[in-house]
Amino acid sequence: MKSILNRIIKTNLLLILGFTIILVTGINPVSSAQTEPVLKNVFKKDFLIGAAINRAQISGKDTIGDKIIETQFNSISPENVLKWERVHPKPGVYNFKPADEYVAFGEKNHMFIIGHTLVWHHQTPKWVFEDSSGNPLNRQELLQSMHDHIQTVVGRYKGKIKGWDVVNEALNEDGSLRQSPWMRIIGKDYIEKAFEYAHEADPDAELYYNDYSLENKPKRDGAIKLINKLKSEGIHISGIGSQMHAKMDWPSVSQVDSMFTDFEKLGIKVMITELDIDALPLKHENHTAEISLKYQNNPKLNPYKNGLPDSVNMEIANRYAAFFKTFIKYKSIISRVTFWGVRNSDSWLNNWPIPGRTNYPLLFDRSGKPNLSFQKIIETVKTN
Repeated sequence: MKSILNRIIKTNLLLILGFTIILVTGINPVSSAQTEPVLKNVFKKDFLIGAAINRAQISGKDTIGDKIIETQFNSISPENVLKWERVHPKPGVYNFKPADEYVAFGEKNHMFIIGHTLVWHHQTPKWVFEDSSGNPLNRQELLQSMHDHIQTVVGRYKGKIKGWDVVNEALNEDGSLRQSPWMRIIGKDYIEKAFEYAHEADPDAELYYNDYSLENKPKRDGAIKLINKLKSEGIHISGIGSQMHAKMDWPSVSQVDSMFTDFEKLGIKVMITELDIDALPLKHENHTAEISLKYQNNPKLNPYKNGLPDSVNMEIANRYAAFFKTFIKYKSIISRVTFWGVRNSDSWLNNWPIPGRTNYPLLFDRSGKPNLSFQKIIETVKTN
């Protein structure tokens, strides 16, 4: 009888301890050993964790990817469905079905939904900038087209899409304004107009400027100058997005640290919007992420077709860990960290700037399993 009583007491004490752990930490000690950690829970006190999702995931065809997205992330960005060529392919013609499904996916899973992107020189049809005879539009015509597009798209998702990449990649590597069709036809104030129109369409939405290579000081200085100009003119801008398409040798941790130190002074939110690490060899001038770049294939530039060596796998994982330690250091200004893709098989880096390569830039392998980079990122929380 005494031994039975002791077992009952011991069992009750273990149950009480288990419930206490769940209440205090949010972790179930029984199930946690059977499942991997959840990114959105691990970093819930630091920043949102997002992923860019593709059409197959939005439509539910990629069940493996969907399970990862629903489990691991609390923010989503669309890879393509809200870019001008997809959502507004012809004058007066809008294709909202994929974008509607994207927003519904985010709402169903209680996510912070991002709109990407309103004004960009790529993936924008020629008709946006030209008349029916192929002649360039004038300033007022293009402004009207921009206004109507932003009013229609942002207005449709008012209150649902919480943040918009209003202007994307407007700067050259030296920090000067890129001579895009927007710039050539409208002039320097096309950026101000885009933000004005977006704020008019949804006054409560967060509005961002988004660009790559901001770890490089000349381009970063140009972005800071641009943001300060918008603020001085009373233009509503909520944040700046650093894409952070990293290479194995760039950026250094000190460059990332310097970027955040400079952005701290802006007084707006900072986001990592398109994070990945390119493991494959190929030097790019200025470490660009310019999508128009194309190079011929060469077997020497696709060395990991049959698998990633352990040493390279560890190198990628250590870089991710170092980056996340820096993100946590600046968590007071960073509101979101978004990966550009879910699984390695999804990544644009398999086909840019050389098509048909096998890359390993993300946290989940091609089968959907978390990899060493995932584990190393989780460990950064324990060491900070």
